[in-house]
Amino acid sequence: MEKFKKNMKGIVLHGGHGTRLRPLTHAGPKQLLPIANKAMSQYCIESIYEAGITDIAIIIGGLGANKVREYYGNGENFGVNITYIEQDEPRGIAHAIRLCKEFVNNEKFLVFLGDNIIQKPITDFVENFNKSDYDATVLLCEVDNPSRFGIADVENEKIVKITEKPKKPTSNLAVTGIYLLTPLIFEVIDNLKPSWRNELEITDALDNLLKQNDNIGYETITDYWKDTGTPEDILNANRQVLEHICNQTCIVDESSITLSNSNWITPSIIGKNCKIDESARIGPNASIGDNTIISSDVVIENSIIMSDCKIDGGLNIKDSIISANCHLHGNNKDKTKKIFLLGEGTKILL
Repeated sequence: MEKFKKNMKGIVLHGGHGTRLRPLTHAGPKQLLPIANKAMSQYCIESIYEAGITDIAIIIGGLGANKVREYYGNGENFGVNITYIEQDEPRGIAHAIRLCKEFVNNEKFLVFLGDNIIQKPITDFVENFNKSDYDATVLLCEVDNPSRFGIADVENEKIVKITEKPKKPTSNLAVTGIYLLTPLIFEVIDNLKPSWRNELEITDALDNLLKQNDNIGYETITDYWKDTGTPEDILNANRQVLEHICNQTCIVDESSITLSNSNWITPSIIGKNCKIDESARIGPNASIGDNTIISSDVVIENSIIMSDCKIDGGLNIKDSIISANCHLHGNNKDKTKKIFLLGEGTKILL
């Protein structure tokens, strides 16, 4: 068994076009979309940091790569050291991992897809992997729609097969976007053939590694995990995170002006420098971004309102995601609930 160094490193994948999330992703990467007023990939960075890993590579590419650099900088504000590695075009997760061979430097490493949300700390998973002789460990989670994911077949507590998005799944154990790997994976990726999508699939690499050495372990996530690929997924994650962090309260930044708290419904979060009229109703499951103005009689529930928005005219908003710098002006006589999915800078007059 090859011995690896113990200074584990982390990799966060921040690429992809986010086509299923348009128009939200027209102006930037999906991993910077906020969940409870925090970029979804920041939860990944924080999980990695809490597991004791401080050297992190972020894979960037395409639209919004500069926004990622601006948001995270060198990592010092997050307690980590960040290296940026560019992927010229989306060529698969395995391809992105292969770009990190020099960064990893013969050490075990953790890969975290930047659009995955998990509530359970990963510290135990990392410690178990470091103590093991496994070539890789994958985190699995039972799902209702396994054809959307890479799937692991498990027999007698061992993984026997890993398949990418099977049309007829033989298991409901999804391979989540969290992988614990050794440098042995690089040789496997070097010999990997592109899939029908013309991408190098991490599930194919793991299955080939499994066939080669039969030495892949797994851990099971039994609480919340979400791959935020659709607007519905993002709203679901926002609701779950709010329930987790708010503890039956509303979180309101002290710099925001709210004339009354009688119309806040838990759980909800309000960012910095917001102005919210006393007659507005916020919540449940509402995230209001910084510098947002919400006027009289507006109702917002189960929605994400990003920064620098203005909402007036008594709009009744639910199940919506509204990007930054949007202005919505409603008709005070129309109290029907409205659902919006709006890209950055949208102006609407009803």
